[in-house]
Amino acid sequence: MIETTGLTKSFGEILAVNHITTKIRDGAVFGLVGTNGAGKSTFLRLLSGVLRPDEGTVFVDGEPVYERPRTKSRMFYISDEQYFLPGATPLETASHYRLFYPDFQMERCRKLFESFGLDERRKIATFSKGMKKQVSIICGICSGASYLLCDEAFDGLDPVMRQATKSLFAGEMEERSFTPVIASHNLRELEDICEDVGLLHAGGILLSGELENMKLNIHKVQFVLKEEVPAQELFAPLEILTDDRRGMLHTVTLRGDRETAEAKIRAAEPVFYELLPLSLEEIFISETEVAGYDVRKIIC
Repeated sequence: MIETTGLTKSFGEILAVNHITTKIRDGAVFGLVGTNGAGKSTFLRLLSGVLRPDEGTVFVDGEPVYERPRTKSRMFYISDEQYFLPGATPLETASHYRLFYPDFQMERCRKLFESFGLDERRKIATFSKGMKKQVSIICGICSGASYLLCDEAFDGLDPVMRQATKSLFAGEMEERSFTPVIASHNLRELEDICEDVGLLHAGGILLSGELENMKLNIHKVQFVLKEEVPAQELFAPLEILTDDRRGMLHTVTLRGDRETAEAKIRAAEPVFYELLPLSLEEIFISETEVAGYDVRKIIC
């Protein structure tokens, strides 16, 4: 398990990560989502031990990560802005990683290069962005690391390669203790594969936990009333996240259990009502609006 306590990192006057305390459980795909500049990439670099935190600590099964080579060897970090040794080929890159990861599976790596249509002796500099990402992911899978930390794992991949990569992750999780941690702006794709999600905003974590539990605890209610009643009064003591009205139709996003929400709206004897499940994207928008990141303020 990865655990962070009070994790903080600044760059000059910019506070990139602000006292994050959270846990990432083993054996589940963890999706990291956030607003632009929320600190996702910095957080991944801190987890991997690439960056030294100003405050706080990253632990893997109770062992600190930073400047601990043995612990860091359980991590494989893939940056969105990938770097390869000048003039390196996929085979040379794999050989380089083999020096740092004692359980690196070279033969499997070469077979995967072939399966993905990657010429292991061609210079990576001539590859497309998606092909470079495939090289990194394959090396990460074959490294034997317990945690694969991916910044925009599927960026640049075509639909076929996206599905192949997801299948690769799933197969690895069935075979051994393997935990992908994926930061992405593509919330719909994360929703398809992630079991756990962490939502970052302004360097802090707004929400973290199992995605299904989040969906069970946040609801969207659309309704029309015979007589107007303020949403805060109608649904008290449930927490109102957003409240929008267009003509007679109210749309309220709230936090709490479904049974209470439905009992409250039924008691008001509405002309019409409907409880709708929220997507990860809608949860993201609702939570960040509460934190002050409101699209209506941006476009006005």
